[in-house]
Amino acid sequence: MLAMPGSLIGQRVPRVEGVEKVTGAVLYPANVRLPGMVWGKCLRSPYPYARIRHIDAARARRLPGVVALITGQDVPYTLVGRRLQDLPILARDVVRFAGERVAAVAAEDPDIAEQALELIEVDYQPLEPLLDPLRAMSPEAPLLHPEVMGYVNLPPTVTPEMRNVHSYQGWRIGDPQAGFREADEIVEGVYTTAMTHQAYIEPHSATVAIDADGRVHVWAAQKQPYGIKELLAQTLRVPESQIVMEYCRLGGEFGGKGNQMDAPLCYYLAKQSGRPVRMSMTYTEEFMAGNPRHPLHIRFRTGVKRDGTLVAHEADVIFDGGAYGAFVPTPEVTLNGMAKAGGVYRIPNCRIDAYIVYTNNEPAGFMRAPGEPQVNFALESHIDEIARRVGMDPLDLRRRNIVREGEANSIGIVWKDVRIREVLEAAVAGSNYGKPKPRPHIGRGMAVCDRHIGGGASEALLRIHEGGHVELISGTPDAGQGAHTMLRQVIAETLMLPLDRVRISVANTDVAPRDGGLRASSTTHLTGTAAMLAARKAIEQLKGWAAELKGWPEGEVALKDGAFTLGEGEPVPFEVAVGEAVRRRGGPLEFHARYEREHVPQACFAAQVAEVEVDRQTGQVNVLSISTAHDSGRLINPLLAEGQIEGALIQGLGFSIMEELRVEDGRVLNPNFGEYKIPTIRDLPELRMTFLEDAPGPAPFGGRAVAEHSLTPTPAAIANAIADAVGVRLTSTPLTAEKVYGALSG
Repeated sequence: MLAMPGSLIGQRVPRVEGVEKVTGAVLYPANVRLPGMVWGKCLRSPYPYARIRHIDAARARRLPGVVALITGQDVPYTLVGRRLQDLPILARDVVRFAGERVAAVAAEDPDIAEQALELIEVDYQPLEPLLDPLRAMSPEAPLLHPEVMGYVNLPPTVTPEMRNVHSYQGWRIGDPQAGFREADEIVEGVYTTAMTHQAYIEPHSATVAIDADGRVHVWAAQKQPYGIKELLAQTLRVPESQIVMEYCRLGGEFGGKGNQMDAPLCYYLAKQSGRPVRMSMTYTEEFMAGNPRHPLHIRFRTGVKRDGTLVAHEADVIFDGGAYGAFVPTPEVTLNGMAKAGGVYRIPNCRIDAYIVYTNNEPAGFMRAPGEPQVNFALESHIDEIARRVGMDPLDLRRRNIVREGEANSIGIVWKDVRIREVLEAAVAGSNYGKPKPRPHIGRGMAVCDRHIGGGASEALLRIHEGGHVELISGTPDAGQGAHTMLRQVIAETLMLPLDRVRISVANTDVAPRDGGLRASSTTHLTGTAAMLAARKAIEQLKGWAAELKGWPEGEVALKDGAFTLGEGEPVPFEVAVGEAVRRRGGPLEFHARYEREHVPQACFAAQVAEVEVDRQTGQVNVLSISTAHDSGRLINPLLAEGQIEGALIQGLGFSIMEELRVEDGRVLNPNFGEYKIPTIRDLPELRMTFLEDAPGPAPFGGRAVAEHSLTPTPAAIANAIADAVGVRLTSTPLTAEKVYGALSG
């Protein structure tokens, strides 16, 4: 859909923060410098599982330049977490993964802090680690968290009989056993995915300063200022009003920067030393002790008729949660991808059991579309195997079984305005699917997915100054997706003003209204709507001022082309009405709005077709093109939407063919970008995008969401294309040349 004449909606507006970023004028957490600031560092466990017998930090405390040092015995024993509270600030009696924090030190410079860590002596008693989630669930496995049933916010679905489980969800639709008896074929499959990292450019960083009034000021690399403020208040046992989250830019986050990380340690070190403390994780620490994407083990059993109709489906979904569940923020401490084990298909008889399991691996957390790329890789690969078993084209099998308007999906959800069929056909139309292949060993594969539209609450404060200049005071961060640019467009369009009359001021939590931060592709929906509502409030009040100036009936005044009008009378320019109101009130006008919507009965859909070429001699996979389609609704800014999808496709490509945190004996073997490979510009295939803008959603001007699920179908589409090219089915990610070669070699 093209932009309407004179409208800012649909325009390719450049990022508002672009100049500041490229000139180095913006403040990132790692750039914070405060008078008297000292540097903090963590001592981390070398063992994946061990008891701590004794810690001797005497030599480290005596080192010149050390100003503070804490162990688990020096801070209150508090278990923390975004939802499930199971992670100690510092380990006391036991460490549960290689990389867990054991002590922290603050010193005059980073080198002294590192030297101090080397002087701390820890007496460990190594224990046999549990590294396989399937083994961890077995009755004979030792309990890694014996007190789990008493943890705060443990989901009520978890029972003592569930060994080393901290999250469980189950779904039952129809009668699966009756469905299997009805089936002509039963297809089974087991799939696994690797642990991957968000790979943002900026590592976690936090600076904490305690002022003379005892207020705690925090500069941190995180995406939810108010959420972290609340969590820190609980952790530090101080009133929430005592904590101020100062605003900083984010150097990318992809779901991984919604937790406290080292901020509590900075606080205790600052309290002990009386000086501001800054801690920044190295990338080695990020890879070994961040909160990467959960690895998956999943088993399917599916019944299908000879005509391709799916009649029964079972899925056992097991995510390796690592040593702690603290980095998962959802109320059920779950991953949304669990519910996608039946996909977008109409399956009348379905059972899904999904678990997140404690192991002695690195604790996992949220990454873009949490749990969905893993499950979708498995399910959409499995769908192609079902098509092969019954002799159908995979496209025809999907056409037969995808849900239609008014039908329930595999877990009983009925969506409104279902556009999956249109999205699938658009992706196929934009690809080479079904066309003659120019040479051997070229394959084409597809995958489809759904994702909810994020809900929650957001507030906006609009300030209008004399002269008609508009300022939005917002607490919404921007992690690179263009949120502030979008907000300018929404406000300018609503008020019918030129874009340069609107600016965004992002402030700390003392000034900015409460906001849920970045989560679940909800920023345009929630924050955009709150900003639009505030602008509409301004219009209603300014209509009154214009009517008073002209002696018009207030209820008949309209805003048109940046002025207030009534019939054929001379209009009152926006800035004139504002000027009158500002003079009467003695200062800028302020309009506050709050928008809340927890549930949206719509889903967003994506479909992708990948084309690959496989070298049978080496197994090398060359991804030639990816065609993707989305029911986006009306795009506020096509440039930003394209950037979101291009970035997601590149992440999906990395997940598919190269990314893996390799773990051996509980230790990450490739904790750096020299060995942890992500795609570069040379790896990119041709990308083709289609947007269906006639699919209205709840976001301002009828938009839906595009950001997260754009990467979800990519791994399965590539795996299915490999199978089409050379006839081998890979069931684990990444889809490397070694695996392809091994499969071809039998």
